[in-house]
Amino acid sequence: MLAKGAGTALITLGERGALFHARDRSLHVPPFAAGKVVETTGAGDAFVGGFAAALADGADPLEAARFGSATAGISVTRPGTAPAMPRRAEIDALLKG
Repeated sequence: MLAKGAGTALITLGERGALFHARDRSLHVPPFAAGKVVETTGAGDAFVGGFAAALADGADPLEAARFGSATAGISVTRPGTAPAMPRRAEIDALLKG
C-alpha cells in the first residue's frame, strides 16, 4: 500500500491488535484487555470508529490507533454492536490504565 502512495497503513489483526506501518516506522499496536470477552461482532467497527474519532480530535495516527484498540477492547466486553460502543471517558480511563 505504501508503494502505491499511501502515507500510512493500519492493518487490524483481530485479537492480536493491529499493525501500524508508515514510511519511517512499523509498530505493533497491542490489544487492550478490558474484561471478559462477551462478543466480538462489531470490534472492527469500534476500532475504526475510535481511530477516526481520535484523528478528528487531532491525535497523531499512532496515538489514534491506540485509541481505536482501546475502543475495540471495551466493545468486546459487551453484547451487540452499536450498544457495545464505549463512551469517551471509558476509553480515556483504559488508556490511562
